[in-house]
Amino acid sequence: QVQFVESGGGLVQPGGSLRLSCVASGIRFSMSTMAWYRQAPGKQRELVAHITGGGITFADSMKGRFTISRDNAKNTVYLQMSSLEPEDTAVYYCNTNPPRENWGKGTLVTVSS
Repeated sequence: QVQFVESGGGLVQPGGSLRLSCVASGIRFSMSTMAWYRQAPGKQRELVAHITGGGITFADSMKGRFTISRDNAKNTVYLQMSSLEPEDTAVYYCNTNPPRENWGKGTLVTVSS
């Protein structure tokens, strides 16, 4: 069974940093393109970044502020976020890219003073 378990979210002030983690199971992790997505209140889910064996791709608005990495031995993908802005407030999810049907519960990131 495919499962994604995200963690690491929380409340952070503008300009702050957070590191999100996601453990995946039920997939061939090392061979999968892994991705972070986010869904802000009232908006559609959007792709934040993905990481393959060949490289990393970020959405333009996150370039220079977010870093995605993976540990294939731990079936874990990370999202290091810095210089956070209120507009980054969202529930963050991981999945493959393209995404599987199963989504995790996500982890809520709230950027507010």
